[in-house]
Amino acid sequence: MNKKPEITISSLDLERLYKIIDLIPKSSVAGVSGLEEELARANIVDPEQIHPDLVTMNSTVKFAVESSMKEFTLTLVYPKDIDSKGERISILAPVGSALLGLTIGDKIEWPKPGGGFIKVTIQEILYQPERDGELHR
Repeated sequence: MNKKPEITISSLDLERLYKIIDLIPKSSVAGVSGLEEELARANIVDPEQIHPDLVTMNSTVKFAVESSMKEFTLTLVYPKDIDSKGERISILAPVGSALLGLTIGDKIEWPKPGGGFIKVTIQEILYQPERDGELHR
């Protein structure tokens, strides 16, 4: 699985993510370069054009990790919105960057911080702000 699936990101998410990237020293967070690469290859659309089966910021996503055969349900959030309950994943976490812009059924292989790769499959999007009419959250 060398080819990454096509991804789509809303112009609002893109703008907010670039603001975060600009504030973070490149060497301080391992996930920044991977996120930048994803943003550079993404199709960008207005929030009103986001498909309901697409992972956007603040979406709650059910996904599987192939190597562990475990399923997770997490909300993809900006770093400031992380909490201690373990129900949210930062966009700067490797898996967080991998989820953004994917649709149900998509699979992606993503580098792990300690080396090697993790394979993730999107199973379901339980909540997506755009689908619920929250276009400028």
